[in-house]
Amino acid sequence: MKNKQSTISIVIPVFNEAANLSELLVRCLKTCNRMDRVFEIILVDDGSTDGSRDMIEAASNQYPGVIIGILLNRNYGQHAAIMAGFAQTKGGIIVTLDADLQNPPEEIIKLVQKAEEGFDVVGSVRVPRRDTLFRRVASRMVNKVVQMSTGITMHDYGCMLRAYRRHIVSAMMQCSERSTFIPVLANSFARHTAEVEVQHAERSAGDSKYSLWKLINLQFDLLTSMTTFPLRLLNVLGGIISAFGVGFGLFLLLMRLIYGAEWAASGVFTLFAILFIFIGAQFLAMGLLGEYIGRIYSDVRARPRYFVERIVGAGPRAHPVDVGAGPRACPSDDRRRKM
Repeated sequence: MKNKQSTISIVIPVFNEAANLSELLVRCLKTCNRMDRVFEIILVDDGSTDGSRDMIEAASNQYPGVIIGILLNRNYGQHAAIMAGFAQTKGGIIVTLDADLQNPPEEIIKLVQKAEEGFDVVGSVRVPRRDTLFRRVASRMVNKVVQMSTGITMHDYGCMLRAYRRHIVSAMMQCSERSTFIPVLANSFARHTAEVEVQHAERSAGDSKYSLWKLINLQFDLLTSMTTFPLRLLNVLGGIISAFGVGFGLFLLLMRLIYGAEWAASGVFTLFAILFIFIGAQFLAMGLLGEYIGRIYSDVRARPRYFVERIVGAGPRAHPVDVGAGPRACPSDDRRRKM
């Protein structure tokens, strides 16, 4: 059922997406106009260096109150940028969307309609997936881990095209942890969740902002921010390894008594190999423990997730919006003074 009282806020983190911004905004405005309700599009510049910031300012001046620009002073990461956008939202339904156009803005309508059926969180499943084999395999593994840890079955936690009800966003804003994985955090407060299938396109312009190293860091953030299961698993593995070591030591003692010292000496390299395996396991355990200690250190310092340098375009909202030729690129200084 369509609820015209529901206002829509769309939060889009932007980092060096100048090649996609114009098309993104035109398609977002047209999609929101089709929903026939009050909306706002919040663009969060996450320290871009390619002209994205100027384009956001120009679009905010062209559509004040409809397109709102939040300019962070440097790059803080996708999830911190989204939290900065959440702090500015006023809508009853909040939709997050990437700026790379791989998730079509036209799919926002599906998520809003599903949220208005009474779901707290609406996720999306990219069909068909247009990513590399490595990205698909890594995503599948992460999804399985998240499902086991949270008990909530969602099949595509990596897709940022998601819809949240106002009370879920309000609950997330009250959380003080600095290492935040928004889809998991939202599901920890949600009672009713759903998923819808959305289209997925190949990136038409620009480069992916997630290198292999950033993906690895993201997985560590995800794992350590949502569960202590790895620490418990280390305890179990430590007990098993210790029991194996004791049993192996008794076996060596018994064989030495039966066959003499020469038999024991001939297995010295095997012992070294096993020793190295145990040392490696200890270093892995210490590294994982260090990840949790690092998270504690970060949270204890309680530094802000982000620092907003400036907000542009946050005036009275207008609706509907005449898209026309779409947002202008970077206006000249003379035209800016007239706006």
